[in-house]
Amino acid sequence: MTDLKVSALGQFRTTVPIQVRFADTDALGHVNNAAYLQYLEIARVEWLKRCLGETGSDRYGVIVARIEIDYRSPVKMGETIAAGIRVTRLGGASFDMEYLIEETGSGRLVAQAKSVLVRFDYGENRVKRLSEEFVEKVRSYDGVA
Repeated sequence: MTDLKVSALGQFRTTVPIQVRFADTDALGHVNNAAYLQYLEIARVEWLKRCLGETGSDRYGVIVARIEIDYRSPVKMGETIAAGIRVTRLGGASFDMEYLIEETGSGRLVAQAKSVLVRFDYGENRVKRLSEEFVEKVRSYDGVA
């Protein structure tokens, strides 16, 4: 009997397929750890599009204040991966995001990550509180309390 692996990506409203490129790999043929930051960025931009309807900094400018990644298994060229992303906490001026990256063929867990993003006004060059509009859109989209 074959064990069927259920994907954990179903827990995420936003999931994004990611193409592993040759440039992402190191001399051993594994995806280099630095490439994962780009994968998280791809997922984050897609989340911004789906949740807020835009990615520009004019209305919802955010900056990454912190990222941590736990690498669970290596990815090689030719494997197909996908990332799930969601907001897990809304604060006064910041919010937390959670990410999950899986190999799509097997559902194998590749990496888990967390980030803290801060609302930033680029014109005034300072941190600002999350707007009510932003908070309501995120609550509606990701179900954050």
